[in-house]
Order: sequence, then structure tokens, then C-alpha cells
Amino acid sequence: MDSFFSYLIYFILFSVSLAIILLASRLKSSGANLPPGRTGWPVIGETWEFSFRARMGKLERFTEDRMKKLSPEVFRTSLMGENMAVICGASENKFVFSNEDKLVTSWWPSSIKKILFSPSLFGSPSSRDLMKPSIVIHEFLKPEAIKHYVGIMDMMAGKHIDMYWTSNINKEVKVYPLSKKYTFALSCRLFMNIEDPEFVDKIFDGFDRIAVGFISLRIAVGFISLPIDIPGTTFNRSIKARDNVQKEIAEIVRTRKKELTENGDSAGDHDLLSQMLIKSNENINMITTRINGMILASHETTSTAITFVLRFLAEFPDVYDAVLKEQMEIAKSKGPEELLNWNDIQKMKYSWNVAKESLRLLPPGFGTFREALTDFTYAGFTVPKGWKIHWTVHSTHKNPEYFPDPEKFDPSRFEGQGPPPYTFVPFGGGPHMCPGKEYARVEILVFIYNVVTRFKLEIVNPKEKIMYNPTPMPENGLPIRFHPHQM
Repeated sequence: MDSFFSYLIYFILFSVSLAIILLASRLKSSGANLPPGRTGWPVIGETWEFSFRARMGKLERFTEDRMKKLSPEVFRTSLMGENMAVICGASENKFVFSNEDKLVTSWWPSSIKKILFSPSLFGSPSSRDLMKPSIVIHEFLKPEAIKHYVGIMDMMAGKHIDMYWTSNINKEVKVYPLSKKYTFALSCRLFMNIEDPEFVDKIFDGFDRIAVGFISLRIAVGFISLPIDIPGTTFNRSIKARDNVQKEIAEIVRTRKKELTENGDSAGDHDLLSQMLIKSNENINMITTRINGMILASHETTSTAITFVLRFLAEFPDVYDAVLKEQMEIAKSKGPEELLNWNDIQKMKYSWNVAKESLRLLPPGFGTFREALTDFTYAGFTVPKGWKIHWTVHSTHKNPEYFPDPEKFDPSRFEGQGPPPYTFVPFGGGPHMCPGKEYARVEILVFIYNVVTRFKLEIVNPKEKIMYNPTPMPENGLPIRFHPHQM
């Protein structure tokens, strides 16, 4: 049986390699002036090098090296089995963001869609719609709506710290896994109105059990793996993990739908799930997929952002002192049990600059993908219709042209007018900018408030290695010692 699969793989690789050679020959004969670069190995392309750089914590080198050798504006590569043009620089970001649904459209690797979508949805006309946030999700994530959740975020952050952090005073606490617990619990509360700790832990364990190799989600790892669904591969394990998670979420959706049918709109407190069931015409499978995607996106990325903000606060005492001063002024204006509100969030200007500088140096996402709707020319090179386009934060975030001394942690970069347009893009830009930007901002600031007003931070290992899988993560979970303020 093993030899059969080996021969099958060789046959597939040979067939695809032949197809690629024929395609390359046709492109060459057509005279297309393609962007400089290479496509690497057949099928695999340069995905292995991309993944290797990521695991070594040097993902930006993949882009930087090619910008220096090939072109600072656009180069060609092959990732996840696709011909890809990588667009680099601020003006290039503007070009991509300004031509959404004109020259380019949103695109996701088939590995991502196969992981997020059940077989009944994958390839269906509705799958393209599911890759875009629905109207209900956009409404839920608007600042006008987020302002009503500030108190809940504050309350839950306080409870989380009391439960998991305070008991370890003056001892080492691993920030990354605990921040994931907090962001996951908050997602369950705001998206599905689930607060029962045992039930939340059960679902969290269901997500966490899909880990492979590292502590990040197997689903996340599968995003940058080759889409080969053969038993034993990362991609195959990610598919199985998806099925387990989908079953848990689907049961919650069915239960909520029944409650709404029996009790009317009074069931729950109009969390995201309730709003989707009330306002949209999507079926249970589609709503389950959306909720699953929302939890993955908000939980994994925001916990990463929180982790590295705390790392920089522990590493730079002067920055910590300035944040503490700002946050204590807000704390002193509150009553004994009074929770944070929207106006308090708007006062956290320096704290947000600190968070933005952390997002510049260690963004949770490395970029996204587009597909060329037609042949177009950029920087003198032709990008053929159907090619995939990848824009990456790494072409601007650490570019000394936009950020002098780019490796230095300096929140003052964001004072006044801040960096040039289209250079700071952790949330993307244009029509497809991350709709959860405001949600992430408030969640991060609320957590900063709850930590710094209680504790002084001491980093255990300033040289801890950063891994990417595909989001950045500290190799050892970022151990930090928390010392309570002396009153």
C-alpha cells in the first residue's frame, strides 16, 4: 500500500511538472515580460523556503532578499502551487488596495478554503461570499457597536487576570498561552454569548488539540502547508481538526436557533451569533463557518498582538512608565467598581502608539492574497490574468526608507502625522481592510490597562526566539514575572 501511494505521488508530481513546463514555454513564447524571479521546484515552488524562513523567525528575509536581488517593486515566485507576483512597497500597496475588484480581487489558497469550509460548501457559489465578512459582521464590528462591549471586555480581562495571573505573583507566567485563553473566552462571550467556564474550556481544548508540532493551531499551520490531502500530512490533520471544531460550533448554532424560535429576540443579548440568526438568511452550515472563522481570526491574531505588546513593555522600562502614567490617570478617574468605557479608550493615545509599534515589528499577519482579474502592467512587468498577487507587510514595516532604524522599538514614530500612507498596514487597506481593526484595538488597550495598573513586568528571556506558524509566536510562550505595585 505504501509503495502504491509513493508511485501515485511520483506520477502526480511528474504530470504537474510537465504541465508547468508546457505553461512556462507558452508564456515565454507569448513574449510576456513577467516579473523577475523563479518558481522553484515543480508544485512545491518556493513554499518550503517560505515555511523554513517562517519557522526560523526570519520570514521578512524571504521578501527582503528578493527585493534586493530581483526588484524592489515586484518579483515572481510560486507559493502553495500558484504562480505569484509579490508586490512590494508603499506605492505598490496603494496600487493593490486602490484596484480592488478592478484589476484584482480577494483570493485565498485552496488549503485555507478547504480547512475553513466543510465539503458541502467548498467549491459552491456561496464559498466566495463566505470569504468576505457579511453585512451583519460589519455592523457588529463598527465602532458604534464596539463601544457597547468595552465594559464586558474590561470585566472579563479583570476576571481572567485574577484567575490565572494573580495566583502566580512574583513567579514566571507564560503570557502567550494565557493571552490565548483570554481572547478565546472573550470571543465566546461576544460572538456566541457563552460564559460557562467549563464549556469554554471544552471548546478551547477542542481548538487547542488541533495543534501540530508547535502550540499554534493546526488550522493556522495548515494555511501555509501544501494542499495535499494525504493521511499523515499537516494539511490532512488540519482537515480533521476542522471537522471536530465545526461539530462543536454547529451544535451551539442549532441550540441558539431553537432558543430564538421559542423565545423570540429576547434570547441572549444580541451577540454576533444571535444577530446572524435574526438578520441573515444563511443556513446553519454557513453561519457555523462564519462563527468558526471569526473565532480563529480574532482569537489567534489578537492574542499574538497582546503577547508582544507585553513583551515590549517588559523590555523597555521607559515605555512602560509612560504607559503606566497614562493608564493610572484613567484608573484614578474611575469609581471603585466602575468599568472602562468608550471615552476612556480614546484617552489611551500613547498606549495605542506602543501597540502600533509592536504591530509594526511583529504583525500577527504577514499579508494577504489577490487574484489578477485581467492582464495588467506594473513597474514595466506584466502580471497575467489568473496569477495570484501577494502583498506583504514586510516590504514596508522594516524598510528604512519609511521607518529609520527599523529594528528599533520607538512608539514616537506614530506621533503627529505618523508614518507615510500605505507603509503601516497590519490590518491591510482598501475595501478589504480587516473589519476587526477596531475590535482588536479596544481588546488590546483594555488588556494593557488591566495589566499595567496592577503589575510591574520583568522579562525572563529578552532573546527568546520568535517562530512563525504562520503568525509570530514566542518559542517558549514568553515567560514574564509580574510584580504587584506597592501601594
